[in-house]
Amino acid sequence: MLVLSVITGLLSGLAAVLLKNTVHFVQHNLVGLADRMDGANILYLAYPALGMLLTVIFVKYVVKDNISHGVTRVLYAISRKDSRLPRHNTYTSILASSITIGFGGSVGAEAPIVLTGSAIGSNIGKLLRLNYKNITLLLACGAAGAIGGIFKAPLAGVIFTLEVLMIDITLSSIVPLLISAVSATLVSYFLLGSDVEFANATQPYVLCNLPYYLLLGVFCGMVGLYFTRGSLFIESKFKKIKGRWRKLLVGGSILGILIFMFPPLYGEGYGVLTALLNDDPGAIFQGSLFPDSLKEATWFIFVYLLLVVVFKVVAMSATNSGGGVGGTFGPTLFLGGICGFFLAKLVNSFSHAAALPEANFTLVGMGGLMAAVMHSPLTAIFLIAEITGGYALLLPLMLTSVTAYAVICYFEPHSIYTKRLAQTGDLRTQNKDKAVLTLLRTDDLIEHDFNPVPVGATLGELVSTVAKSRRNVFPVTDSDGRLVGIVLLDDMRKEMFHHELYDTATVEDYMTSPPDVVVENESMEIVLEKFENSGAWNLPVVSSENIYIGFVSKSKIFSAYRNLLVRFSS
Repeated sequence: MLVLSVITGLLSGLAAVLLKNTVHFVQHNLVGLADRMDGANILYLAYPALGMLLTVIFVKYVVKDNISHGVTRVLYAISRKDSRLPRHNTYTSILASSITIGFGGSVGAEAPIVLTGSAIGSNIGKLLRLNYKNITLLLACGAAGAIGGIFKAPLAGVIFTLEVLMIDITLSSIVPLLISAVSATLVSYFLLGSDVEFANATQPYVLCNLPYYLLLGVFCGMVGLYFTRGSLFIESKFKKIKGRWRKLLVGGSILGILIFMFPPLYGEGYGVLTALLNDDPGAIFQGSLFPDSLKEATWFIFVYLLLVVVFKVVAMSATNSGGGVGGTFGPTLFLGGICGFFLAKLVNSFSHAAALPEANFTLVGMGGLMAAVMHSPLTAIFLIAEITGGYALLLPLMLTSVTAYAVICYFEPHSIYTKRLAQTGDLRTQNKDKAVLTLLRTDDLIEHDFNPVPVGATLGELVSTVAKSRRNVFPVTDSDGRLVGIVLLDDMRKEMFHHELYDTATVEDYMTSPPDVVVENESMEIVLEKFENSGAWNLPVVSSENIYIGFVSKSKIFSAYRNLLVRFSS
C-alpha cells in the first residue's frame, strides 16, 4: 500500500499540473484575443456559452456519463459503489473542466481534479483486485494528492481527505495519505516551480484586530449559507427546464451576460484575488462598462463587490447546471477573499481608529468561507497557511474559520457536497454505525418467498397456500398486484381445521393492515426507524405504486449488517 500510495500521488500530481496548465493556456489565449480586438467585452458574451457547448458535446457524445459535482460523486462512490469509479474519470474531468473554465465558466478546477485523483487511486485498486478497504484508501490517496498537487499544499490535501471525504483517522490510513500528498506536491514543485499561490501577501497580525476577525467569521458564515442554499435553489430551477440544449441556452446566456457586466466572474477569479492582495482594488473594474466616475467613488466599490458576491453564486450555478464541468472549491476561495477585503475596506473607510490590513483579511476570508461552505475548518486553516507560505495568520484563521463553521452549522447541518446525498440517504458519515447502514441497500435484502394470497380467496385456498409456505405471514393482493393487507398465521390457526368454514369464510375475515410498509429504494436508516416504531419483525415492501414486491426482515438486516461491519472495520 505504501508503494501504491507513491504511484497514486505521482499520477495525481501530474494530473493536477496538466489541468492547471491547460486551463491557463486556454484562458490566456482567449483573453489575449479579446484584448487585441475592439469591443473586447462582446467576446465575453460568447466565450462562456461556446465553452459550455463544447463541454456538453464532449460529455454527451464521448463520455456518456455525468461527471459534474466531482466531490459529491466521490462521496457517492464511497457510499454506494464500493469506492469504484469509472475508468474514464481518470481523464474526462480534466478535458471537460479545462474547456469550461478556460472559456470563462465561473467555477473551479479543484473538484474535477479531486474526482480525477480519486479515480486514479480507485482504478489502481480495481486493477490489482484489492478489497473495499484498500480501494477506498487508494481513492483517498488520489484525492489527497490532487489537492496537494494543485495547491502545493500536502497537509491540506490530507486534512481535506479526512474532513470532507470522511475517511477513518487511523495510523494505517494517515501514512499512505501523507506519502501520496507529498509525492503529488513534489511533482507540482518540480514542474511548476517552488512559488506558492499567494506568497509574501501577509503581514503580522495584531491582537487588537481579533474582534474584527471574529466579525469576519460571522459574515463568512452568513455568506456561506447564501452560497449553499442559493446554488442548490438555482440548480433545482434548472432541473425543471426540459432538454439538455435548452438548459445550455439558458445557462450560457445568464453566464455571458453576468461576465459581460462583471468581468471578475470570468473563470476562477484568482487574478482578481492577486490584485486585491497587492492593494490594487481598481483591478476589479478592469473591462467593466461602468463609467470612470463611478469606479472612483468609494461607495460604488462596496456596491460592486456585493453584487459580485451575489452574482458569483448565480454564475457558478448557471455554469454547472447549464452543462459545464467545474467545482465550488474555487468560487468559495474567490468569494471568501472578496468578503474579507470588503469588510476590511469598509472598516478602514468609516473608522479612523482602525487600520485593518486588507491583504490579511482577504486571505482569512478565503479560509472563513471555505470552512462555512465545505464544513471543513481544518482544511481551510491549513490550506490558506500553506498557499501563503507560512503560518503568520494561524490564529486569525482559526478564529474566523471556527466562527464561520459554527454560524452555518446552526442553520445548515450539511456541507454543499453532502447535502444532496443526505437528502437521498446516500451519505456516509464518520459515525461507523451510520456509515455501515449507508452501505446497506434495501433492495438487496428483500425476501421473495412469502406466498401472496388473492383478496377474494376462501379459507380453503388460504389453508392450501399455508401448507406450501415456510412463513407465518401472507401478503394479500388485489388483481393488479397491489398490497391490500396481510394475514398472520396466528390469527387463523384455530379455524384452519374447521373444514365446514373452508368455502364460507374468506381471506378478508382474517386480514389486517401491516404495522408499516417499506417503499422500494428507501434508505436503511428509514427502514430501521419503521421497524423500531412498529415493533414488527417482518415488513412488506411495495413499489411507489403500492405493488407488492416482497418482505424485509430484521434478522436478515442484522445478519447483513454484521457481515458488512466485519468487512468495514477489518
